[in-house]
Amino acid sequence: MVVLRAGLCPGLTEEMIQLLRANNIRTVVDFVSSDLEDVAQSCSLSYKALVAVRRVLLAQFSAFPTNGADLYEELKSSTAILPTGNPSLDQLLDAGLYTGEVTELAGAPGSGKTQVCLSIAASVSLGLRQHVFFLDSTGGFTASRLYQMLQARVEDKEEQVESSAGPLKAVLIDSVSAVLSPLLGGRQSEGLAIMMQLARELKTLAKEFSVAVVVTNQVTRDSSTGALKSALGRSWSFVPSTRVLLQGRAVPWEDGAAPHTACLAKSPRQPTGMQVQLDIGSDAVQEQRPVTPTP
Repeated sequence: MVVLRAGLCPGLTEEMIQLLRANNIRTVVDFVSSDLEDVAQSCSLSYKALVAVRRVLLAQFSAFPTNGADLYEELKSSTAILPTGNPSLDQLLDAGLYTGEVTELAGAPGSGKTQVCLSIAASVSLGLRQHVFFLDSTGGFTASRLYQMLQARVEDKEEQVESSAGPLKAVLIDSVSAVLSPLLGGRQSEGLAIMMQLARELKTLAKEFSVAVVVTNQVTRDSSTGALKSALGRSWSFVPSTRVLLQGRAVPWEDGAAPHTACLAKSPRQPTGMQVQLDIGSDAVQEQRPVTPTP
C-alpha cells in the first residue's frame, strides 16, 4: 500500500493530506476508491483539485491495460517445455516440465524421487545444453551416478560430456520437506511463515526468470481415507502448479510391470488420476505402457 504523502504528486499538499487522514483516507487506494464528491464536502476541499490529484495518481500507480492476445503471445515467448528424460513422465506432464511453474514430485523413501531429479538434470543439461541448479538437502545426490546417466545418453561413446552453455532453465530441490518439516513442530507460526516465504520465492523465481522449479516432498496417509497425500499440510498444497505422486513396487518387474508408477495428483492441463509406469532404475529410460487409473 502506498501511503499518501506530500510530494507524491502535484497538488497533493500537506494540508490536504491532513484533512484526508482525518477522514480515514490514508493510502492511494483509499483515495482513488473514494467518492470524491463526498470527500470534497466532508474535508472542505475543492472537488476539481481532488479530481486532478486522482487523475495523476491513477496515471502513476495503475497498470497499463492489456488484452488476452498480448498475454498469449507473451506466454508463448516466455514458456518452454523441458523433457524429463523419461517419455512416460513427459506424457503424464503434457510433454514435460513447463518453465514459469513449480512442479512437485512426492513419494515415500525409495519411490524414485532423487532418480527422477537426476534424470531431469541429465536431460536438460545434455539434451538442451541448458544450465541446471541442483540443491541436495538429504545427501542423496551422487555425482558419479549423474555422470553415468550423462554418459548413457551420449550416442557416440567417444564424445565427451561437456558443460552446458545455455542459460539456467531448471532448479531442482531434493528435498523441500527435509528442510521445512523440522520447522513445523513447536514453532508452528514461525515455521509456517518461513514455509510461505520460501513458496513465494520459488514461484517468483520460476515466473520472473522463466525456469522450471522442481521440488521433492515426502508423503503421509490421509487420516480418513488412508490414501497417500503430499506432506507439509494444506498451506503448501497450493504452492505447486503440478504434483506427481511416485510409488515403488515391493517386487521389481512383478507381472511384467515396471518397478515404479507415477500418478498425476494436480495439474493445470491434464486430468488428475492419470497414471503411468516408469522404469527409472536403468540408464536408458524407456517408455512404458500406461496403467489404467484406479478409482
